Amino acid sequence: MAGSSMRDIKRRIKSVNGIEHITSAMKLVSSAKLRKAKNIFEKSRRNFHYITEAIEEVFYNTEDVPHLYLKGSRDIKRKVYIVVTSCRGLCGSFNSNVIKHTQKLIDEYHEEEPPLIVAVGSKGREHFARRDYEIAGDYCLPPEDISFIETQEIGRPLIDMYNRGEIDEIVLVSTSFINSLEQKVYDKTILPLEIKGDPYTHKVVQEVEYEPSAKEVFNYLIPKYVEIMIYNAIIESATCEHAARRMAMENATDNANEMIADLTLTYNRTRQAAITNEISEIVGGAEALS
Repeated sequence: MAGSSMRDIKRRIKSVNGIEHITSAMKLVSSAKLRKAKNIFEKSRRNFHYITEAIEEVFYNTEDVPHLYLKGSRDIKRKVYIVVTSCRGLCGSFNSNVIKHTQKLIDEYHEEEPPLIVAVGSKGREHFARRDYEIAGDYCLPPEDISFIETQEIGRPLIDMYNRGEIDEIVLVSTSFINSLEQKVYDKTILPLEIKGDPYTHKVVQEVEYEPSAKEVFNYLIPKYVEIMIYNAIIESATCEHAARRMAMENATDNANEMIADLTLTYNRTRQAAITNEISEIVGGAEALS
């Protein structure tokens, strides 16, 4: 019985040791991908303010601005949620946090028509498709592989639907990168747009002429703003995904090492008990013969 138990423990140690090698390697891979994604995200974030400043400048320096894209311009009857998740697992609660937050938003606000879902990442698409939500678009490339050109393919159909009155609000649900140990789910309404800038900061002293017109410039900037918002969210989500996976693999590696230590201790105790039992049997047999 002791020999069988020891063989089982040795098999478990070997199995856990193999898992520990895999999780340790995945941790190193995620760390390398995290550094790369973080660099891309930081470069994109540094340039993001230019488009928002341009929109605010046009808004505060001319009255010829279409109110179609501004908050309060229409009643909210139907929303579309852009849900940014990953295409892979093994990243802790990263995907479930985004999905739960989106579901909470849907449950709290009851529009006249059921919401549409645009799923970036297969995890979000699978969840909402199983619950019979209408999927207006899905993009299942890994987030770090989606280029700005591909984010235009996500944004343009939504802007066209907004212009036709098929949807009234576009809400982005993604994950914000705070640091390598902390990520936070957020939601942001990207259309209709709420201008929050200080009018005195963006007011130009000299008169500005916009060609061909302020309206055309504003109509050009809004789609760019939506596309950049989606792109920034996707690359930031990729950064968060790699950070979450690195942390999950680090925890899994630590747990595997603890399990190996516990199993090794159990194996040594079982082996010692077996040896002690054999010695007792030998001594008992020798005493019986004497």
